[in-house]
Amino acid sequence: MKVKICGITNKDDATWALNYGADFLGVNFWKGSKRYVSPTNAEGWVPALPTFASVIGVFVDADPGDIASLAAKLNLRGVQLHGAETPDYVRLLKKALEINETPPLIIKAIRVKGPDSAAELAAFAPLVDYFLLDSFVEGEPGGTGATFDWAWIEPAKALGKPVFLAGGLTPDNVKDAVKKTMPFAVDVASGVEKSPKRKDLEKMRAFITNAKK
Repeated sequence: MKVKICGITNKDDATWALNYGADFLGVNFWKGSKRYVSPTNAEGWVPALPTFASVIGVFVDADPGDIASLAAKLNLRGVQLHGAETPDYVRLLKKALEINETPPLIIKAIRVKGPDSAAELAAFAPLVDYFLLDSFVEGEPGGTGATFDWAWIEPAKALGKPVFLAGGLTPDNVKDAVKKTMPFAVDVASGVEKSPKRKDLEKMRAFITNAKK
């Protein structure tokens, strides 16, 4: 089981997440996020992380050229699209990402409203590497701490792409979530925080340990 710790805002939290066994680190570049990290700030610590760190940049309807440029500067292993991006947008992004020696993987996120939400992902299946399912909360692209009916992951898995399960996961419920849904990975932000800008190290350790059991 893979684990992504999202909303990382500093090198210390990133280092501890890696020490505890996180497979992916999410850094949010959307200005509207409580966990926003500016590109200038990220340039000060992301490149200093160990070379094995898989850092995922989180974006919301950002310019494809800007994403590609930042991905090259920070050696991002992936980009997560958490807005209203279209398949045509993803095609433009894939072209832009070719400036990277190893183009980052693309994760398309969807905020799940109900069992039919996964149908929105079908057109993206030939274009992206992963899907991420998060809870729908009006006006919030993600990181809300709300859960959704985990049974709704099955239609997304049927599209043939590995799925990240997000939305309201905590150290207390992640083991149950893994057993019931068997996703490719689980994703957490608010569930392991002291505040939107700092992680709770004990919660982070417990989350990773419980997910990987």
